[in-house]
Amino acid sequence: MTQIKTEENATAADESLTVVDVPPDTPPDGGYGWVVIGAISMLNCFTWGVAASYGVYLSHYLADQTYPDAAPLDYAFIGGLEFGVAMLIAPAATILTRELGKRFCMISGLILHAGGFIAASFARRIWQLYLSQGLCIGLGIGLMFIPSSAILPQWFLKRRSLANGISSAGSGIGGIAFSLGTNAMIEHVGLPWALRITGLICLVANLAATLLLRDRNHLVRPPQLGFAVHLLKRYDVLLLLSWAFVVMFGYMALLYSLSDFGLSIALSQSQASALTAFLNLGTAVGRPFVGVASDYFGRIKVACLLTFACGILIFAIWIPATNYGVTILFSVLSGALLGTFWMTIGPLSAEVAGLREVPSMLSLAWISVVLPCTFAEVIALYLRRSGSSRPYLYPQIFAGLAYLVASLFLFALWRIKRKPGTI
Repeated sequence: MTQIKTEENATAADESLTVVDVPPDTPPDGGYGWVVIGAISMLNCFTWGVAASYGVYLSHYLADQTYPDAAPLDYAFIGGLEFGVAMLIAPAATILTRELGKRFCMISGLILHAGGFIAASFARRIWQLYLSQGLCIGLGIGLMFIPSSAILPQWFLKRRSLANGISSAGSGIGGIAFSLGTNAMIEHVGLPWALRITGLICLVANLAATLLLRDRNHLVRPPQLGFAVHLLKRYDVLLLLSWAFVVMFGYMALLYSLSDFGLSIALSQSQASALTAFLNLGTAVGRPFVGVASDYFGRIKVACLLTFACGILIFAIWIPATNYGVTILFSVLSGALLGTFWMTIGPLSAEVAGLREVPSMLSLAWISVVLPCTFAEVIALYLRRSGSSRPYLYPQIFAGLAYLVASLFLFALWRIKRKPGTI
């Protein structure tokens, strides 16, 4: 009898030990996490998806000379500001989230975001467009995106890349809808009302997503540092940040140039707008599959190969493209690959820096891409040769080289992570 009790006690002790051994901050890999995926996907749809449709506005601005006091580089800067300002405020947004909570930060952002579109509809001078469609929208995206970007890794571990792929596919869905919808609205109700309608739709959708979002900070207890200097002393962190910096030059140049490139090969305005929609179709369909591949084959390795593959696609398909069909093919294929940074930076940050350091690591990543986000399309338009038979040749080479060079940094990171004990 004594022996039985001893065994029962030992079994109970073992079970108790098993429960204690599981850290409370271990991601549940499901549960409410699936709702979080839906909420973040919706946010991506109505922030980055809408921002991705700026190429449609850009082609209209360039073709119609909407603002007589503006130069082509002005429009490039405005599109760059949407991304650049969103990344620039990362430290402030991270600290604001830590001090006042994510909901306050995100609601402030969605008001600025919608207000920027509505204010842009009343703009009559180019400096007014800088403040509204550039600065306000960029601030709004940043205040919504920065707090939400660190939440998903808290809910998933084994399926982390899949979860990130599904949520980031939302930007592709938004890009399809707004690339086609924006062009149709401009043609039927005019540019001012297209901006107002977009702003109101985004206000309602982003508010719903914000209210559904829930973090696990009470368990994970992330430090949420605005600028984590201690991480910059690590070689693997520097490699990841270097990849982010270089790859975004290629991403921005490709994303914003594709629609106007269509006009340069004698496509109609609607066909040029459709190219951006096809690119986003590739994003929406491809990213979940990229997530599955990342979880199965390794996140760093897959990100490295995808970055390299996008560079090859630019040289193999985009540069030789001279007709609508080939350009559509490139748009769909590259759509699944060009945003490798956005779909992998969260899981890669957790892989390199650890779960608790994800908000701090992401803050560094966002800061590292401010310059390329702001100036990549400016450089692309500067390299464009108007009047030439191939005006976008140099921007295309610029984008392709950015992806190829960026893949080298991830290849180096992949190598050192294969060596046990290497930091």
